[in-house]
Parts: sequence; C-alpha cells; structure tokens
Amino acid sequence: MSLPYLLPATSEFIQRAPRMLIGGDWVEAADGQTMPLHNPATGEVLCVVPRATPDDVDRAVLAARQAFDDSAWSRTRPRERQNLLWKLADLMQRDAELLAQLECLNNGKSAAVAQVMDVQLAIDFLRYMAGWATKIEGASVEVSLPLMPNDQFHSFIRREAVGVVGAIVAWNFPLLLACWKLGPALATGCTVVLKPADETPLTALKLAELVLEAGYPEGVFNVVTGTGITAGSALTHNPLVDKLTFTGSTAVGKQIGKIAMDSMTRVTLELGGKSPTIVMADADLKSAAAGAASAIFFNQGQVCCAGSRLYVQRKHFDNVVADISAIANAMKMGNGLDPSVEMGPLISARQQERVYNYIEMGRESGATIACGGEQFGPGFFVKPTVIVDVDQQHSLVQEEIFGPVLVAIPFDDEADALRMANDSPYGLGASIWSNDLAAVHRMIPRIKSGSVWVNCHSALDPALPFGGYKMSGVGREMGYAAIEHYTELKSVLIKL
Repeated sequence: MSLPYLLPATSEFIQRAPRMLIGGDWVEAADGQTMPLHNPATGEVLCVVPRATPDDVDRAVLAARQAFDDSAWSRTRPRERQNLLWKLADLMQRDAELLAQLECLNNGKSAAVAQVMDVQLAIDFLRYMAGWATKIEGASVEVSLPLMPNDQFHSFIRREAVGVVGAIVAWNFPLLLACWKLGPALATGCTVVLKPADETPLTALKLAELVLEAGYPEGVFNVVTGTGITAGSALTHNPLVDKLTFTGSTAVGKQIGKIAMDSMTRVTLELGGKSPTIVMADADLKSAAAGAASAIFFNQGQVCCAGSRLYVQRKHFDNVVADISAIANAMKMGNGLDPSVEMGPLISARQQERVYNYIEMGRESGATIACGGEQFGPGFFVKPTVIVDVDQQHSLVQEEIFGPVLVAIPFDDEADALRMANDSPYGLGASIWSNDLAAVHRMIPRIKSGSVWVNCHSALDPALPFGGYKMSGVGREMGYAAIEHYTELKSVLIKL
C-alpha cells in the first residue's frame, strides 16, 4: 500500500500494530483477538488493533480505580496537575504533524486541516483546562439552623473529583473529542478509561503514549480498543465507574443514559444534531453562502453541529443556493494526505451507503438535487450535495444524515424562520446570518439550541460550553461547565 507524504514516525507507528494501555502496560486483548482498521480514502486495511474483551475493560477500570484511590495521583496537588497537562500539551505540539497524519489515515480527513484545527484545538483545550486545575474552589457558608439557636458552626462546600471516568468518543474528531474528556478529568484529579470509536483508535493510542511520556502515574489514563457492543457495553455497565461521558449518536447515548441511571452513575452526553443555518435578507449574501457551505461540507459533513438545514429569506433563496452549489462543485476531493484536497472520504463504506441512501430517498420523493448527489471510489466518497424542494417534515430535514448533504428551504419572515429552525428533535447549534443586531438579539433567545453563532458557524472556543438542548444531549463540554461535570459537591458542617 502506497502512502505518500508520511513522516517516518507515522509509518513506524502503524506498522508496529499499536496495543492497548492498561495500568501502564501495553497489552493485547485477553483472547488475542484483533480487528482491522481501514483507510477511508482507499478502502484498504491500514493496520490491526486489539479487540478488547469485557475482562480487558474490567482490568482497565480496576487500574483506574486503584490509581484514583490508592496511588500518588490521589494526593497530587493542583499545581502538579496543571504542570502535567501543560507537559502533555507541549508533547502534542511537538508531535502535531504525526497526530494529524494518523487522524487523516484513520478518519479520512485532510491532514493539513487536522493539524491546524483538530490537533491545535486539542492542544489549546488542554492548556485551557490546565489553568482550571489551580482554580477549583469551594465556598464558606453562614448557616442559620433555627433548631440549634445557641450553637456555633463552621460550614463550607468542597468540590471534589468525581472518580473513575469512563469515556466513549465518536469517530468524526477522534483526538479532539478524547481531549475534551481527558482535559477536565485530569485537571480535577480523576482517572480515565477511554474507549475510542471502533473505526478510529489510532490517535487515542498515540495520546496514551504521550500521557506516559508526560509523567502521569500508571493507571491514570487507560485506553481499550474494540467494538462498542462489547468493550463499550462493558465500560458502561462497570460498577466501579463513577462517571460516563459519551459523544456519539443520540440512539446510543439514550441507551447509555438509561444504563447510567440504573446505578446513578454521573453522565454527560454530547449527541446528534440537525443544526439550522438562517440567512436573513439583510445579510452579506456572498459571505453567508460561503459560511453555509463551510458549515455543512467541513469534515465531509461529519460534524454533530453541521449546518445541515439551510433557511434563506425567499427573495434571495435561489441566488444563495446557486452560490453554495458553485462552491460545492468546485471542491477538490481525494486523499487527505494531499494538502490541496478540500474534501476527503466518509469514514466507512457503511456511512457512504447511509448518506447516499438519504440522497436517493430525496430523489424518489421528488426533491431536486441542485448539485452533487453522487458517490464514487475507491474509498468512501460522496460528492457535496445540495437538495431543494423538500418539505419541512421530510426525513431529510428531520433526521441526522452525518454527511455532506445540505437541505435548503426558503422562508418568508422572522417568525417563519424561527418556527422551522426549532421544528426538530435536536438542538445542538444554530447560526444566524444578518447585520440587523436588533433582529439577531430577538432571535437568539428564541432558538432552542446550546450554541448560537452569528455570521459564523461551528466556531468553538475552550472557554465556551458546548452541548445541546432536547435530543442533542445532557450536560456540557468545555468551559468551566466541564469542571462542574467532573466534580461532586460536598457540604461540610462543623459544630464548634
């Protein structure tokens, strides 16, 4: 298999068949089983990794439990946790190109984009979280206690690490999502068992190497590779896990949430989306068209908050759709190792078939394919597609496709746009394109989503919490909100 543009370190990492990290040891699966990973750009087998058994997962959780309860990690001071996170971020910066190439080979995305976006955002996030390690505070409280009027008390509130974190992440941003879990967990003093997506474990395994190199104690971070149905299920059901954090589909997230509630395991779920992009009549239409195209076609449309529903004020609808279609038709597709490529393949043949089936569903129902609508290989490619003449209640509008497919619908006025934007089971993100600040500020509180962007889309910053309303999840990633989700509050009352 010919792999152009690769660093020697990238080739070496793949060729040595990476193993799992459990309690500081690099191990195979207990039964010796492996699973192949494919290069989405070619369809060829890239390498094999261990297929973890439930026993492997249980050993990883036990290692994390022991590290949290008994090791020096449980006595690590905030400054030390801060410095270790900085060290890890520095090592990632050193190996940024390697991490980007692994992400490209395993996921299909552009290596050049992954280096400046996925990898750099992960590094920036770890550095941001490092700062919080020294700023986790409680509070002193003056209590009343009317039934004990003659006694004196000292009362305070502590914020303590939640414990062992079971983290399961999706395949669309494997490294970034792993760091979204790892950063607040390590900042607060938790330990982690990470189960990367079945398809994309390579950067998680490289991240594990860097965690050990940074000097974290054994068992603080563990990585088990395998299938969701086996390894993911074992992690979800393990009674020694104090918190589950999951990024992925709403269907799987609902299952994890139900299991967590049976044992009252703390849970954060960042799930699917069907985010609206609203273009008002006063917007800079060329900028709005370019922004809307980026909102849906970035990362091959495999983004939970992708702007997959476009609503344009009717008098400008045809022109905006034409501009987006022109952008889509001009995009260069191919292997993400080529720095000139603008769109890579989808993650798998299964995802390619799923996305193409939605396009065919549109054709069969009488929708118009304004551009794209084709699939090709070798590899798992679907051309960037824009679909019009679709009813608001159609599956194309209501269901998450998770591919480069944009559904565009005109609207008549602000109330019409808001009604259709909120007519969705999801509520992860939304964008408004307008220069009328009065209208923008009227609309923002009426849009039911966890993030609202104005004249941009999917613009993420470590300081801004990210998560969703409705079926888009429970809890928030990033910002101080993440620290809250990885800690418990303890009230203390001392009678003097």
